[in-house]
Amino acid sequence: MKNDHLSVERGIEAFAELGRAMREGAAGTGTGSGKLFHELSGRLCLSNPWFTPGNVRRALHATGAALTKEKLTRWLSAYPELNDKRDPVTVGVVMAGNIPMVGFHDLLCVLISGNRLLARVSTKDEILMRAVAATLAEIEPAFGNVTEITTGQLKGFGKVIATGSNNTSRYFEYYFRNVPSIIRKNRNSIAILDGTESDSELELLGDDIFSYFGLGCRNVSKLYLPRGYDPASLLTRWERHESLLSHYRYMINYDHHRAVMIVNRESFTDGRFILLKESSSLTPPMAVIHYEFYDSSTGPAITPEMSEEMLQCIVGHDHLPFGKTQEPEVWDYADNIDTISFLLKK
Repeated sequence: MKNDHLSVERGIEAFAELGRAMREGAAGTGTGSGKLFHELSGRLCLSNPWFTPGNVRRALHATGAALTKEKLTRWLSAYPELNDKRDPVTVGVVMAGNIPMVGFHDLLCVLISGNRLLARVSTKDEILMRAVAATLAEIEPAFGNVTEITTGQLKGFGKVIATGSNNTSRYFEYYFRNVPSIIRKNRNSIAILDGTESDSELELLGDDIFSYFGLGCRNVSKLYLPRGYDPASLLTRWERHESLLSHYRYMINYDHHRAVMIVNRESFTDGRFILLKESSSLTPPMAVIHYEFYDSSTGPAITPEMSEEMLQCIVGHDHLPFGKTQEPEVWDYADNIDTISFLLKK
């Protein structure tokens, strides 16, 4: 990959223009790159049924909303050393493919920090990520010279960022043991209800749960409810997500887990497209939401270790607002690990 010096200011301009194209693609307006993203949003489901038009547009809108000149400038102003002259490093990035463009923030961090990107994309998200990289290169050719997208094995890297499951993380830790790395494992998100939530907040909680079919680490998978709270009362607030009933693969999961619970004589609440089950586990299967009661005098049993090692987002009063889990800003780092600082460290 060729090295082209690119100032932070030029990088910001390029990514802000990419953000504009994404917003236009999500809205179905504009021409050129915006039109390309809009067309892709309508047909990606043909190769990956989980990438529905609505979910792809959601991802484009959320990412595009974060990529404004004002936000990018505010974010990067915390790293004055970005303006220092440095030798670029080839950074290998292993991207997941559970939701559309899930690996985009790593692409952004590597390129905006003046490094070379060698990205191994998931075949589930290959089409969209290649379109993003191609669009960025069209906007700013210097980025095209330092970007390589592959589905094969990574070679020739100086640093690594790898995202996967708890099982694959062990492989990553061994394989990349000799280079500086960020290895991400499974994470879950929770919501803490106190009983004073408005109807609109509970409806927004449904977005936190059901967007992307609950496949993202920022999706709420468990509820902490004050003792005496009726979990079934939540179901009427989530009726706008009934469209899940028409998604064949999602409903296979729903039917399977419902049948298992019936056979095992487990107690659960049936919401027709979601199953509510009391459990201490943070990781329910698809189409199942776990909940756990807490005493108002002591609060939920969330240890510092749990917050540090297992949680991505906490939703609720005094925490992240309802409906915002899938709208991260550019300064919101996965696992709370500052990727830019990692990339700048010699």
